[in-house]
Amino acid sequence: MNFLAHLHLAHLADSSLPGNLLADFVRGNPDDAYSPEIVSGIYMHRRIDVLTDNLPEVKAARDWFRPETRRVSPITLDVMWDHFLSLHWPALSPEISLPDFVGYAHAQVSEILPDSPPRFVNLNDYLWSERWLERYRDMDFIQRVLNGMASRRPRLDALRDSWQDLDANYDKLEETFWAFYPRMMSQAKAQEL
Repeated sequence: MNFLAHLHLAHLADSSLPGNLLADFVRGNPDDAYSPEIVSGIYMHRRIDVLTDNLPEVKAARDWFRPETRRVSPITLDVMWDHFLSLHWPALSPEISLPDFVGYAHAQVSEILPDSPPRFVNLNDYLWSERWLERYRDMDFIQRVLNGMASRRPRLDALRDSWQDLDANYDKLEETFWAFYPRMMSQAKAQEL
């Protein structure tokens, strides 16, 4: 899962949106560094990552990548799941529009920025002002995201080429998303994540 899905599932689970978004920027045990609410969100994010990576549907989707891009497939798939969530938002969360949800999430996350790691603050400067969560619905933007990640981390250069795998398997990936994401939504609502 990427940013949008983590925020969405946190919302459904009545968990900390800031903690769930911050989690990728926190190493080790967060217990003494953050409030209990933020810590709970960090742990939820970590559980979701482990759960998603081990879903049979997601493991099968990794096999659709070519050998030269397979090692970055987990990252590429995380971004792709956000694409489908953004694209199908009205069907998945008809009670709140995506722009309204983004505004709600932004307001919550902004509260912790003064005490957050610089890399997280930097991400937030772009995430909200450039409307990433809404733009994930556009595959051209997904390609830009993958290229940007590859540019910032040379060891992930294969992300640039993983675009071809997404394009070649788009319909199967969309089917896969529908096979597992509504189930995760139900788990979040039942606070089972």
